[in-house]
Amino acid sequence: MAARAHESTAVFVNADVVTMDPRNPFAEAVAVRSGRILAVGDAGRVLAAAGSGARLFDLGGNALVPGFIDGHGHFTQVAIELDWVDLSPPPAGRTSTIEGMIAQLRVRLHRLAAQHKYVLGVGYDETMLDERRHPTREDLDRVSTDLPVWVVHTSRQMAVGNSVALDQAGMSEPTGLLRDAAWAHVRLTLFPTVPEHHHPDLVRRTGEHYAQLGITTALDGSVDVGGMQMLHAAADDGSLPIDVVAYPLYQLEQRLPASAAPYRGGYVGGVRIGGVKIVLDGTPQGKTAWLTEPYLVPPEGEPRSYTGAPLFSDDDVYRMVDDCFARRVQVLAHANGDAAIGQVIEAVARAERQHGRNDLRPVLVHAQLATEEQLDRMHTLGILPSFCSSHGFYWGDWHVASVLGAERASRLSPARSAGRRGLRFSLHNDAPIVPPNVLFLIWSAVTRFSRSGAVIGPAQRLTPTEALRAVTIDAAYQHFEDDRKGSLEVGKLADMAVLSENPLRVAPDAIREIEVLATLKEGMPIYLLKQARLPDALTESTAHLA
Repeated sequence: MAARAHESTAVFVNADVVTMDPRNPFAEAVAVRSGRILAVGDAGRVLAAAGSGARLFDLGGNALVPGFIDGHGHFTQVAIELDWVDLSPPPAGRTSTIEGMIAQLRVRLHRLAAQHKYVLGVGYDETMLDERRHPTREDLDRVSTDLPVWVVHTSRQMAVGNSVALDQAGMSEPTGLLRDAAWAHVRLTLFPTVPEHHHPDLVRRTGEHYAQLGITTALDGSVDVGGMQMLHAAADDGSLPIDVVAYPLYQLEQRLPASAAPYRGGYVGGVRIGGVKIVLDGTPQGKTAWLTEPYLVPPEGEPRSYTGAPLFSDDDVYRMVDDCFARRVQVLAHANGDAAIGQVIEAVARAERQHGRNDLRPVLVHAQLATEEQLDRMHTLGILPSFCSSHGFYWGDWHVASVLGAERASRLSPARSAGRRGLRFSLHNDAPIVPPNVLFLIWSAVTRFSRSGAVIGPAQRLTPTEALRAVTIDAAYQHFEDDRKGSLEVGKLADMAVLSENPLRVAPDAIREIEVLATLKEGMPIYLLKQARLPDALTESTAHLA
């Protein structure tokens, strides 16, 4: 966590301030005292409120916005994968062939093996490989026949092992590809774990990476017992530069140690537990999301009628959601396909009839294929969708060609339809599925460009203001933190990001080129780009107030 802000007042001037406060949307200056916003508005009024002795900081005309808030992601999974071999396709990575994958794994083989006695890669996407197939155990045997080698799919819901890895796991799958339950068993029971003494360093480095992207609050959805141990160690160590809201998997919640109890009451060392997470289906790009209508092209070996499948029965989902409402625990429900979304909505409707709404703000995570009728019910029930809009860039072309067809794909992440109903929603990248770059996420939601440059569903484009709200004040609302985060208002935490351009003033296509120049947590810098790129900004002015 950043050191406590200076007790003296700091005034940020010469800034293009975007407050996300509809009563005062733009400003020239912000004053901060003891980590909170003292004043915001025109420079003269803010300077007067700051009083004599305030310290003056010149932002060089750059934009100042609220710190970005992650709508959904997997913070500790990003940390765990920090030192794995990145097998993502461009632009997130550079792997476009299986031969390239093998070469990258070989380059890292000796260093990784010496440290951990295994080789791990992550992020490959068979739909983006030239070969248009998964790697096989024989492919990975070319990396090593002595050490276990695992490569994890971009969805994190399947993986391929070499012969040594599969033998250790007791699996006889001839291709080496493990899906769903088989992979979950290996991941949760047999997969190599990060030594505990590495936890604070990995979490610190991950927090610094998020800070470089302007993020001041991250989310850790589906966190397991090991992930909570990592966060606990970092909180004790004081190594987290940002806040992290954790949502343990519902099935693992009771296995959390007693030491996790303090995190349920609020932040401890930058960590708090916000509720629980339930996962109800897979992903459309992996053709494992649960749909009401068949996939355009079914997976190999599946009939034309294939629609994916639920992970739980209706009764199991109703029971889990009812339990959360009875305990007044916020629930995040992963549901991509419209059939899974309907299952969540019905579960919440039943729980509200039984227990009342009680402002629990249930979140429907991803909601990629929500229908118009489902959005109506979500609005009525107070369910908040969180859309992974950047996935339209990474997989939009694949959805059109193979997963859904053009018509259904045009409604991926229907944020515009949600907004028209007055539904508050957040946006997310679902890191590490795709990198946690929030400005790229905003760009994706505003342009809806795919990799090929096609526009996937122009009717669902957001305005830059709507997209910025979804990663600031509306994401804070989702986390029950809008009273202290998400906008630059008097009394709120001074969580802020300095940007090279104002995303509300540049052309939509230029948003992805905006740089994060600095990130401040409670008024203190936790990230600064090279000083030469930001003349005088965040450097105390030689001209003090009289």
